[in-house]
Amino acid sequence: MTTQQILAFAIVGAMMLLFIWGKWRYDVVAGLALLASIAAGTVPPDKAFRGFSDDIVVIVGSALVISAAVARSGVVEALLTRLLRRFRRVPAQLLVLVGSVTFLSALVKNIGALAILMPAALRVGKAGQASASTFLMPMAFGSLLGGLITLVGTSPNIIVSRVREQTTGQPFGMFDYAAVGLPLALMGLLFLVFGYRLLPQDRQPNSSMGEALNVDRYVTEAKVPASAEMPVTVAALREGAEDDVEVVQLLNAGGSVADPAADAQVRPGDRLVLRGDPEALERAIAKGGLELVGQDREAAISEGSSEVGVIEAVIMRESVLVGQSAGRVRLHERYGVNLLAVSRAGQRLTDRLRDLHLCPGDVLVLQGALESLPDRLTDLGCLPLAERDVKLGGDRKRFLPLLILGAAMGLTATGAVPVAVAFFAAAVLVMATGAISPREAYQHIEWPILIMLGALIPVSEALQSTGGTGLIASALSEICRSIPTWAALGVVMVAAMAVTPFLNNAATVLVMAPIGVALAQDLSLKPEAFLMAVAVGAGCDFLTPIGHQCNTLVMGPGGYRFSDYARLGAPLSVLVVLTAVPLILAAWPLK
Repeated sequence: MTTQQILAFAIVGAMMLLFIWGKWRYDVVAGLALLASIAAGTVPPDKAFRGFSDDIVVIVGSALVISAAVARSGVVEALLTRLLRRFRRVPAQLLVLVGSVTFLSALVKNIGALAILMPAALRVGKAGQASASTFLMPMAFGSLLGGLITLVGTSPNIIVSRVREQTTGQPFGMFDYAAVGLPLALMGLLFLVFGYRLLPQDRQPNSSMGEALNVDRYVTEAKVPASAEMPVTVAALREGAEDDVEVVQLLNAGGSVADPAADAQVRPGDRLVLRGDPEALERAIAKGGLELVGQDREAAISEGSSEVGVIEAVIMRESVLVGQSAGRVRLHERYGVNLLAVSRAGQRLTDRLRDLHLCPGDVLVLQGALESLPDRLTDLGCLPLAERDVKLGGDRKRFLPLLILGAAMGLTATGAVPVAVAFFAAAVLVMATGAISPREAYQHIEWPILIMLGALIPVSEALQSTGGTGLIASALSEICRSIPTWAALGVVMVAAMAVTPFLNNAATVLVMAPIGVALAQDLSLKPEAFLMAVAVGAGCDFLTPIGHQCNTLVMGPGGYRFSDYARLGAPLSVLVVLTAVPLILAAWPLK
């Protein structure tokens, strides 16, 4: 073993120990590994930062932006909510929820797909016979399985495609993973629909930010545009919001007040005073084709190129708003903000917003230029609440992100455009068309993941360039020569599955994929099957909440403990290995 090989192994070994230790974040550990490699001479300084321009970084970052835009459109969640109304039994609800997140994870990055559909699961848990913990972990596992179906579903697939291109000159295509990933996803879906009973039934979700703030239902005002296809009844509007919104007042176009009875007709020009939580109000306004009164006033968007957003704020005792009505204060004219909704603890508000006299402790939803909102709140004597995702008053491009995503996937599937170019173009287009603001897009990019990828690519390549992967492959090949090739494939998959909880699925692939290729070459076999085994193993961490972000995302909302994951994940992991090995051998022959 040469000095360079010893140094390369020492750096990777120390990096893995630091990952397991967990004292420093994984992107910091990756940065230290890169610096150590430069200092040791295993990575040349002129190639140290080449990883940050790699297609992997571009594809992962772009996929996260597109996922956020699809989530913001609300289309997928709306379709799923409508479908769930037809099912009351837990297995049927699981089939819909887990099936939906599995399918969506094949189209967008799995963490994005799970984030899109989690609110629907939380609503079902509140309204149904089972806790949200019954649904969330199976959904997280389903998102991991769905990510195995296409190139962009999960980071391991993107990385092994790059390794194959370096090895054979041909990357994996968009749907090359489907022959293995789709049957695995269907098997996993079937298991999760019935296997959820392995989970403890006493887990309760942690309190959400909204519950911690104890904000009562808001009152807002919406109008029916002149172009609306009306009339419809009040009952129909409430049904569109799943009866989570109350119509407290109906004002005809002429200004007279009408009884908001269930059979009352709503016509173009009418105004409605609605009561509900922000999410339900936003859903009712979007589905009913209504316009939120005040959100399009030019005074709130006259800050040049400033980005417009909404914020929740509470009125302090010394505020200039105390005792005043919104109409009298002229918020949009004097302060450049629009009042979209009001909540008052312990009181059912029924007045129009412009006539409502404000009190200390009232919680407001205000819209304005984000860069100037803090100053405006100071002027008004209001205190911003802890950050919460309030979509009320936001502008949604409902089908545009889906059309852009479909075009990107179509172009890559036909080979007309490289994956990195297509998804980067799609990310730029969803921002340029307003489907998601640049601020929101950058907030949804997982920068630590991108930093880790960019730093570890040259560290991983150092193992190959020094001949380190060849040494490991030679040692493994001596073992694998005495066992069947299918068993060797299983060993690689289990090794990747075992390492992932302690590292990170992307870091695991960056280390394991070159070893798998070298092992295949040493055994005079094609590398594709071994790369697929690494991708499946690294993409299927069902044993811990820390190996993949999807598992971490549901831990708090589901109220899970660390040991709960293995109760459902261990049998699923065994099923994946037993099913994936023959599938890989059938789809990717070894010779």
